[in-house]
Amino acid sequence: MNRLQHETSPYLRQHAANPVDWYPWGAEAFARAAAENKPLLLSVGYSACHWCHVMAHESFEDDDTAALMNDWYVNIKVDREERPDVDDIYMQAVQAMSGHGGWPMTVFLLPDGRPFYGGTYYPREPRYGMPSFKQILAGVIDAYRHRRDEVDKAAAALTDSLRRDFLNIGGEISALNAELLDTAFAKIAANFDPMHGGFGGAPKFPQPMNLEFVLRSYARTRNPRALDIALHTLDKMARGGIYDQLGGGFHRYSVDAIWLVPHFEKMLYDNAQLSRVYLHAWQITRRPFYKRIAEEIYDYVLREMTAPEGGFYSTTDADSEGEEGKFFVWSKDQLQALLGDDAQIAIEYWGVTARGNFEGHNILYVPNEDTVIAQRLGLTEVELSQKLNTIRDKLYAARAQRVAPGLDDKLLTAWNGMMLASLAEAARVLERKDYLEGALRNGEFLLRALRSPDGTLYRTHKDGISKLNGYLEDYANAIDGLLELYQATFAERWFVAARQLADLVLQRFPAPDGGFFDTADNHEQLIVRPRNVQDNATPSGNTLMAKQLLRLAAYTGDARYEDAARGTLRLLTEALRQYPQAFGEALNAVDMLVAGLAEVAVVGDPADAQTQALLDVVRKPFRPNLIAALTKTAVEGETTIPLLNYRTQRGGVPTVYVCRHFMCKMPVTSPAEVENLL
Repeated sequence: MNRLQHETSPYLRQHAANPVDWYPWGAEAFARAAAENKPLLLSVGYSACHWCHVMAHESFEDDDTAALMNDWYVNIKVDREERPDVDDIYMQAVQAMSGHGGWPMTVFLLPDGRPFYGGTYYPREPRYGMPSFKQILAGVIDAYRHRRDEVDKAAAALTDSLRRDFLNIGGEISALNAELLDTAFAKIAANFDPMHGGFGGAPKFPQPMNLEFVLRSYARTRNPRALDIALHTLDKMARGGIYDQLGGGFHRYSVDAIWLVPHFEKMLYDNAQLSRVYLHAWQITRRPFYKRIAEEIYDYVLREMTAPEGGFYSTTDADSEGEEGKFFVWSKDQLQALLGDDAQIAIEYWGVTARGNFEGHNILYVPNEDTVIAQRLGLTEVELSQKLNTIRDKLYAARAQRVAPGLDDKLLTAWNGMMLASLAEAARVLERKDYLEGALRNGEFLLRALRSPDGTLYRTHKDGISKLNGYLEDYANAIDGLLELYQATFAERWFVAARQLADLVLQRFPAPDGGFFDTADNHEQLIVRPRNVQDNATPSGNTLMAKQLLRLAAYTGDARYEDAARGTLRLLTEALRQYPQAFGEALNAVDMLVAGLAEVAVVGDPADAQTQALLDVVRKPFRPNLIAALTKTAVEGETTIPLLNYRTQRGGVPTVYVCRHFMCKMPVTSPAEVENLL
């Protein structure tokens, strides 16, 4: 066993028995490289990465390959989910060198950490125009030993290009306006697939941040095309193989353009974001389908992805028993044997054939509308729904007897905050006590296990151990989750914790030209200080933080928060106009800035029916640019939440104040009056 046996990351532990002499990222590896004048081989991946497993099996488990690696290099293995800073820096380098990126990522570094060569997956033998991994190992060590001057110059130039202390791509704050949002929507809409939904072709990713922006565009402009784009995409995804038709939850992405064949891993962050988009689609349309999908995702997360202590697990793998997707697929014969007379309903509903649609088996998907299928089967839609519920239960129980995909059970702060935000919002919108209980347990876990004694955040928790400094995205997502939990409970402690974290961000993360670095000022010194402003599979920490700062400004009237948010977004004016599809979360923040936030203060006991009726008007519709605070009794002075300062009831009954920038309309007491003000 190598050093990785002592790590908490399940991905690193997967490589603990490799013959490669792996080091975790740290000073020990760099010290050895310097002492022995060896280059470092950095391999970055994550536990649900299919091609990471392939390269591990082909190369890292091979004694001959490992011997070359151990003889020529000091080898470092990194879990990109634990160390997004390391991943971001060296992925930028690989993209600059090769024109593309991905995982597994393979980068060769000088002993001081500067990269000079890199790529992604390398095969065991030369194929598809790619050299073998052994050829790469030999070529790189030859260059390092015999052309060192060239290597040093390449590393210096590449490292210099990675520095992002000053972005120099911004414009005037006045450019963040409705016209920019309209231009961004038009460019995103131009890439819409009108047949299958989504944006672009294969492979096709869900892009929840862009879908959220499209829904916000509809809320702002009432442009029916925006709603059509969002709903058509949500319909097609939820009926596709990318969605787990039995257990709920989305797989990572579809390898085709029609949402049929996914890579079968399930990531917490995808399901956190997509559950929220489906929830918002239900708020807008009140169509039961969107509510059902949202609830199935929440139920899946609470059932299968929740730790006993209340945290949410990270990922389940694509592979089981060495085969991708084996856990999820079915044959026609299996369905007939399990379901008997009901088999034909399942076969018809989920498009099952004897030949299959994936390597001789069937990925379940829904090729037709329920009305069409019910008519074919001679059933009413209600009867079809009832039959399907029974069939799902039987198939789910049978599937549970299979060998399950591996679980990455580390608990990441950013992803937990993301899921907390969605679950807390759903708890109040859908009035689900089980969702509120899950959200409260997660909030308690976050503040107990993922916050250090000095109030800063850790990145990761596993087996009772919390470690690594929190990144900007950890703070932004935790703040989002805590603010949503406050609005679900109106317990001040969640708001107080959110504001404390925001103040730490303003103190420890600011960049000199506005916005933020991804790491705090006391973080480990890397070759550059990472700063990512565009979205990847998860929102940019910078732009998600801007949204939270705008919300805190609305709660507190503290200009520091709004100034910092504006300073972040100002840096992106040209990028938003030219490449909006890469900046969905920034566009959502700009939408919040352009529309302005409705600041709603409620005076009344939420257990009282009159107060609840007022809250329903505030909470139930899709109001993305609204924050709410509540006090049960009149406030005669200043409080923890300044929006509630000096709020009293009108005529002794529950009362609502609707304000903007702390300038309030006359207080009102009826749901109709609240609706009118909003």
